[in-house]
Amino acid sequence: MSRLKAALDPRSIAIIGASENPNKVGGRPVHYLDKFGFKGRIFPINPSRSEVQGHRCYKSLSDLPEAPEMVIVAVAGDNAIGVVEECAAHGVKVAVVMASGFGEVDAVAGKAKERRMVEAAHRAGMRIVGPNSQGLANFGTGAIASFSTMFMDMDRSEGHVAMLSQSGALSTVPVGFLRQRGIGVRHTHATGNDADITVGELAVAVAEDPEVKLLLLYLESIPEKKYLEELAAVALDRDLPIIALKSGRSEAGRQAAQSHTGALANEDRVVDAFFEHHGIWRAPDMRGLVEATELYLKGWKPRGRRLVAISNSGAVCVMTADAATAVGMPMAKLADETDRKLKGILPSFATTTNPIDLTAALLSNSRLFGDILPVIAEDPAADAFLIGVPVAGPGYDVEAFARDAAAFGKQTGKPLVIAATQRSVADQFAAEGSSVFPTETEAVTALHQFLAHRELMARTRARQAIRGNDTTPSSLPTSSAATTMLNEADSLALLAARGIPVVPHRLCRSRAEAIAAFETIGGPVVVKGCSADIAHKSELGLVKLGVRTREEAGEIWAQMEEIIRKHGARFDGVIIAAMAGGRREIMIGAHRDPVFGPVVAVGDGGKYVEIFRDTTLLLPPFSLGDAREALGKLRIAPLFAGVRGEPPMDVDALCDAVVRIGELMLDPAAKVMSLDLNPVLLDSAGKGCVVVDAVVFQG
Repeated sequence: MSRLKAALDPRSIAIIGASENPNKVGGRPVHYLDKFGFKGRIFPINPSRSEVQGHRCYKSLSDLPEAPEMVIVAVAGDNAIGVVEECAAHGVKVAVVMASGFGEVDAVAGKAKERRMVEAAHRAGMRIVGPNSQGLANFGTGAIASFSTMFMDMDRSEGHVAMLSQSGALSTVPVGFLRQRGIGVRHTHATGNDADITVGELAVAVAEDPEVKLLLLYLESIPEKKYLEELAAVALDRDLPIIALKSGRSEAGRQAAQSHTGALANEDRVVDAFFEHHGIWRAPDMRGLVEATELYLKGWKPRGRRLVAISNSGAVCVMTADAATAVGMPMAKLADETDRKLKGILPSFATTTNPIDLTAALLSNSRLFGDILPVIAEDPAADAFLIGVPVAGPGYDVEAFARDAAAFGKQTGKPLVIAATQRSVADQFAAEGSSVFPTETEAVTALHQFLAHRELMARTRARQAIRGNDTTPSSLPTSSAATTMLNEADSLALLAARGIPVVPHRLCRSRAEAIAAFETIGGPVVVKGCSADIAHKSELGLVKLGVRTREEAGEIWAQMEEIIRKHGARFDGVIIAAMAGGRREIMIGAHRDPVFGPVVAVGDGGKYVEIFRDTTLLLPPFSLGDAREALGKLRIAPLFAGVRGEPPMDVDALCDAVVRIGELMLDPAAKVMSLDLNPVLLDSAGKGCVVVDAVVFQG
């Protein structure tokens, strides 16, 4: 926290524009600092008052007995600019600027005003939060520099969750959800326009707080990746889970986000890849951001994700199995010894296979839960548990069920969730400390998120341990319009030099060379015109397949020279290439994202690649295992194993090629800005893959 200590734990706070009315923007922070027990010095500033909410009020910064570490700028519009400049001149360390009307409404003039404030601050060594910030709130220290209405009806309920957001509302709405579940928060910060201190930089400082056990993020734009990468590294080192809700998945959402913050939107699939690469779980919506929170706070160290479900309803058993299957969570196969013991306890009409249906027997024997749970706990296949009690009333000893379930959870130390729709039932389980959800689907969804996220963090940590310092070289070229397209022959040569298999070919600059190449390679061959000015050759008739004679090869060479020169393009020659074989057309692409750097795409190829869009993304550096896992996400993935008696395909060779492309993109000397390899022909296992066509751009 030392980096931004004055933002999170200031020793003194001044409020410029302080108000006696706690329902005004300038009055809220004064009220909250008192309410939540801030121990530092409070300096309200308002030239028209001598006292504000019981505190001595000052006319200006110059009248204060000392330079405050933090100043809350609660004045409107352009007046904030002069106030920020005054703060910088008086030695303030952090200014929280609540005023709006800057870059979020005017991408030119508004951003210029922001730059003026930031430049004035930096000249004096001051930092700015905002503008357009709802403020910062550290309930651990009582430093509540915020005007959020949410805190008016909150008691001091310190927790272990941190919520950071670029949006004011989205910094506190999740807090409301968590409060409904009895979960307290330690931090909730809204950075607004991120003109200086970004949500990522502030999150790094928050992640260093040892009391934070879960960090939640709401992002509308990611203008740079530096601090998010640092945050991920700090979090993995601390074993601190991060859940991020990044809006703007749709084009409409991206446009709305841009109008809200004034920042350009990110390509959504690259955001997905970035988060996965760094062990950050991406929530699909607000519910996904907060729903599994209490599972993360249990301190569980799961060993797997095989689920055991127990219920007094056969329907709940079925729906639990459906929900688990939908998220890829296997139902554990219990050991024969477990089944034998359960048969000795349960009546004959109960189901002893997983999911375990206790039926109405639970009504006549309230000890069934307590009797079977220790048996199930011993089964080595059981990694996590769901207990479903959809209906219970008179005759059911719900108190005993809840007590036995809690004792079982403590005994195993394994994740346990409860699905209970009735409030009276749910409350009793919750009172015993169990995590309760209204339906089995919600319980399974939260459990899946928790377990899958822990697995993602473990994989990320293992990959980084193998590769060491997992960072992109700083000398890599950045995205630029000044790029040069290599012709196909040079593109293939660049790939071949990197050990990536390319189709046997010759670049022929004369008709005689074309005939000689045909004789060397042997027909049939492919003949392609070669020009650094033409990316899409087939549209101009510059690709001929199945050429079978030397005379035909020579004649086509002449035709292609004529076509290229007719279009005013450079004539680099004609490629004579072997007719490569394979079972599936794959594409491998790569480009430099302006924020996230090198991105590699791999997926189903051929001429319909842009129609079916069955591709997945990877951020280098990545391993063969990472590439294999990515390929497993494709819709065509089942084909790789072979279907209907076909042999499996050479996925190992494809993974090797993808990894080499990642290494190529990380090599500053190669200066590759983007490439498109399509098709890459994938053959049966042991027969490899081969790049047939390539377009490379260098910068």
